[in-house]
Order: sequence, then structure tokens, then C-alpha cells
Amino acid sequence: MVALKKEEFGDSIFNKVYEYRVLKRMSQQELADAVSVSKQTIFVMEKNNYSPSLVLAYRIANYFEVDINDIFSYVRKDDSND
Repeated sequence: MVALKKEEFGDSIFNKVYEYRVLKRMSQQELADAVSVSKQTIFVMEKNNYSPSLVLAYRIANYFEVDINDIFSYVRKDDSND
């Protein structure tokens, strides 16, 4: 089985982690500590350069006490443009 790069597959996960973190007036490090990841993970996630695991996505949503779909959105590549 060949693993596809994110660019080849075309699907994306976008997030509002930055917005929720700023509204709660917390640093990247504070959020990282709260969900047991590194500050770097939060940094790249906020730049939409990293799609978190499903477990991490749920951890973040649970931390902010919102539905996972409020923070993360899945955008599927439009197959009709191939």
C-alpha cells in the first residue's frame, strides 16, 4: 500500500484552534500542556500545516467544551474537477 501525501489526495482539514485559544486568552504552551502535546504541534496546527489525529482533535474540542465540528472542518477535493 502506497501512502498518499496530503497534496496528492487533495482533502484538507481546517481548524479554528487559534480563534478558540485566543478567546480563552491562553498561550500555545498552555493549550499544548492541557491536551498533552508540544507547543510546536499547536503552532503548526494553527497554521493549518498539520492535521491532528482524531484523538487529539477530540481532546481539543473537549477542552474547549464544544463539538468537534465547531473547531475542525473537513474539506473534500471536488472530484468533478479531475
